[in-house]
Amino acid sequence: MTSLEIGAETEQIALDHLLNQKLKLLLRNFRCKVGEIDLIMLSAKHEVIFVEVRYRRSNEHGGAVESITVGKQRKLIKTAQYFLLKHSKYANHPCRFDVIAIHGLTNKPEIEWIQDAIQA
Repeated sequence: MTSLEIGAETEQIALDHLLNQKLKLLLRNFRCKVGEIDLIMLSAKHEVIFVEVRYRRSNEHGGAVESITVGKQRKLIKTAQYFLLKHSKYANHPCRFDVIAIHGLTNKPEIEWIQDAIQA
């Protein structure tokens, strides 16, 4: 499997997990010149949740969560700001940044959902 295929598969695993938690998908793979946000969800409390999905087969070279650098965090925040500018109906909703960290093999993934993982 290519890294693109693995990325798409792990993103789907994360999306399925969040949908099972009663979140609603707003957008998948939102892109702009600043960066990309894997999943943008809406909670029952009308929170806009920007989700970064990270996958690591093993923690040998650091885990999925540790791979989100300060630079990546800045890009996520700027991309989220652009999303809110382009989709003004969500501009006054509370927002947060979550991380879905997936470890292990994709056919038996361990899913770690870290809510409010990145502070804007």
